[in-house]
Amino acid sequence: MKKKNKKSDVKLKFSGGWEYAPAPESKDHIRLKEKYDLFINGKFTEPETGKYFASINPSTEAKLADVAEAGDKDVDKAVKAARVAYENVWSRMPAAERGKYIYRIARIMQERAREFAVIESMDGGKAIRESRDVDVPLAAAHFFYYAGWADKLDYALPGAKAKSLGVAGQIIPWNFPLLMAAWKIAPALATGNTVVLKPAETTPLTAMKLAEVIQEAGLPPGVVNIVTGAGATGAAIVNHPGINKVAFTGSTEVGKIIQKTLAGSDRKYTLELGGKAANIIFEDAAIDQAVEGIINGIFFNQGHVCCAGSRLFVQESVADKVVRKLKDRMETLIVGDPLDKNTDIGAINSKDQLEKIRKYIKIGVNEGGEMYQSSCSVPSKGFWCRPTLFTNVSQSSRVVQEEIFGPVLAVQTFRTVEEVIEKANNIPYGLSGGVWTDKGSKIFKVTSQIRAGVIWANTYNKFDPTSPFGGYKESGVGREGGLHGLIPYLQTV
Repeated sequence: MKKKNKKSDVKLKFSGGWEYAPAPESKDHIRLKEKYDLFINGKFTEPETGKYFASINPSTEAKLADVAEAGDKDVDKAVKAARVAYENVWSRMPAAERGKYIYRIARIMQERAREFAVIESMDGGKAIRESRDVDVPLAAAHFFYYAGWADKLDYALPGAKAKSLGVAGQIIPWNFPLLMAAWKIAPALATGNTVVLKPAETTPLTAMKLAEVIQEAGLPPGVVNIVTGAGATGAAIVNHPGINKVAFTGSTEVGKIIQKTLAGSDRKYTLELGGKAANIIFEDAAIDQAVEGIINGIFFNQGHVCCAGSRLFVQESVADKVVRKLKDRMETLIVGDPLDKNTDIGAINSKDQLEKIRKYIKIGVNEGGEMYQSSCSVPSKGFWCRPTLFTNVSQSSRVVQEEIFGPVLAVQTFRTVEEVIEKANNIPYGLSGGVWTDKGSKIFKVTSQIRAGVIWANTYNKFDPTSPFGGYKESGVGREGGLHGLIPYLQTV
């Protein structure tokens, strides 16, 4: 097989002589403004700072829009607007009526799904197949799910009376911009809280499109406020005395800072942080199915998932076979234009993130790991990384122990169940994992002893709004999704 690139077009040529022609998703139907202001009190408002920053397309490095940079005064305005809306409107509204607003948001998101998917791929670099088939439908599903909970909160905490907290400050990352916004906004609204949300500075555009949806849904002013900016904006939200609950998804380092900031206060928090998931293949597994699951768990999403299966443990007797099949499958992956429907792996989100990934690849080689990269060519413009595999790495290797957040997979072998459980747990993180075997008893044994919040069996990266998500150790505190996602936004009275 041979792949070739011509500018941003990626073609996969087979020995039979035929090849995939580019199949780009149309951009004609999307509407992007040249400049986005802050969304405060139901209106788009110019920032007090007067500052704007560019949001760029990582696959072309072209500017998509200028986005407002919120300062302390802007955050203060947003928090005060959320407080007024909470005390005067949202907390007083009948729960069933709140549910109708949330349901309306979900319906409008569905109607504009194509637009959201294209903008998500343009702003974040992920393949349109993932944005279109996973991110946007799942984001809408979260709003639908929590709309149903709005008038049933008495069942969420049996035997206790549940009450909302007040104003929730929410900070989300760049890897799933729209989905993370839905994860946080939907349960907060369903429980009667109001919101101040900050999207990541590199992927703010779908959050601003969500603000348009919130306007269209007729949500009362101030119930949801969206302020854009970088780390200083997020810090202003965390430090604001008017915030009753902080929800953060991002790096472990920042999560620790937030935890220290809130220590000793009466403010609630949930932290969904880093991960270094172990995917375990036993010799009795369906190997081809497992290989496809590994590819899906680390490469199809560019490794831009906190639960990415970036550590692979393979039982010794099938290790050579699995690695050979992985390499063969890697050679078929198409890296290129995120809007091309043939593309498997899109662009890395930013130049800084690409540099971090390259640094870790160099570290892996210097530590003695055996590196294999797909032979595919990549476009000359934009931020790209070929899928990368490391073998012959030790448990102490940094590519094994540290979160890379890129399409880099480290492979180790094991002999016994006890050995792989010990290796899988020997890491600071505990977010997720995967087990591949045809023995149900083995699944129960391994999953009960691995210290991770979410573990998949004979599949990977499957999400549902009814299921909780979160981790242990340095992977965070609390859960999002499902019934568990309601509880952090409630207090008992």
